[in-house]
Amino acid sequence: MKQWYVYLFIAVPVIIYQVVDIFRLQRKAHAELGEFVESVHYRDFSRYFDVKHAPTDLQPLRKGFNEINTTFKVISKEKETQYQYLQKILELVDTGILSYEEKTGLVVWMNESLKRMMQVPYLKTIHSLARRDEGLYNDIMDLKPGANKIASAHFERSSLKILLSATAFQTEGKIYKLIAFQNVNEALDETESKAWQKLLSVMTHEIMNSVAPISSLAETLKHRLQQTVSSFNDDAGSLDDLELGIDTIKRRSEGLLKFAETYRNLNKITTLNLKRVYVRDLFGNLLQLMQPTLEQKNIDLETILKDTELQLEIDTNLVEQVLINLVVNAIEAIKDNPNPKIVLSAYVASNHKTVIKIADNGNGMPPELLDKIFVPFFSTKKNGSGIGLSLCKQIMMLHRGNIHVQSVEGEGTAFFLQF
Repeated sequence: MKQWYVYLFIAVPVIIYQVVDIFRLQRKAHAELGEFVESVHYRDFSRYFDVKHAPTDLQPLRKGFNEINTTFKVISKEKETQYQYLQKILELVDTGILSYEEKTGLVVWMNESLKRMMQVPYLKTIHSLARRDEGLYNDIMDLKPGANKIASAHFERSSLKILLSATAFQTEGKIYKLIAFQNVNEALDETESKAWQKLLSVMTHEIMNSVAPISSLAETLKHRLQQTVSSFNDDAGSLDDLELGIDTIKRRSEGLLKFAETYRNLNKITTLNLKRVYVRDLFGNLLQLMQPTLEQKNIDLETILKDTELQLEIDTNLVEQVLINLVVNAIEAIKDNPNPKIVLSAYVASNHKTVIKIADNGNGMPPELLDKIFVPFFSTKKNGSGIGLSLCKQIMMLHRGNIHVQSVEGEGTAFFLQF
């Protein structure tokens, strides 16, 4: 307005330069911001923005980006470390853990313990479990978060008692259910064994106290009857009937006493004389002992021991008794087979425990008997006492091991001793 055109010609290029410089700075800052956003998006927190050689105006921006990246890197490292710790802990525990999305049933994660327990390498959805074990699947579906339930897991030839525990959590708008599977077979077996021991102790005490006087009194009555028989007129044969009745009372009372004494043996074994022995020696002693019976009955006993250096820390006498009982049972089971065979083997299982297996090609057992054969008093034999397998189970529990059975009707039976 004052017509100072000289100054105008000087100012205009400067203003244009300033505007262009500001535009270039804005574009450069926008490009830098784009790179930073990209690094955050792809979680590439290793990217470093050069502060030293950057324009002065961009140096604070780059410095801020580097500080944010460093913070993200520390947080990510901490989360990764925590995740790795959690993964390792969950793989080490014996409890099986399964997580799945409640709406779709999609399995998000399952640990190795569960895979071993359920004998499955992979589950895509929780619903695929229904084809393998419908009962267990229904128990899981019915289990409410925060609740516990004891269920049975059924495999091809065996079953397992499992304590199910459930919880739920929500993330990203989805609800997930977390199930813990704890094998309680051993705990239940121990509790059951102690209950049986208490019952047997009381029962044998009461039977012996009650029956012993009856047996003694029957013996006395018979003796008195024989002394006075000559003074009676026994044309009707009443004295013979009386003597027969007394003999029957005496015989049955003595049978009850013997029965009680037999079951008292279940409570006698409480301590072990442990020593380290080779499994090959254990098998050799058993074979030498059973050889005459096997040859007499024309039974083939095959032993399989790939690791001849395999050892066990056991009470030899008691474990030999368990093996003898199982082999004798196997001999009984294959008596009607035209080609009788027993296979005795030992190996180290995937859980690093040593297993001895006694298998036969006998008639096998129906599924409803498998849960009963270790119960005292129960026997599938006409003249069996029901003590053999109960004693075997107690001996294995004293060794902090277990015994279980697999059987298929018409194919055979296998007992597994796990130490």
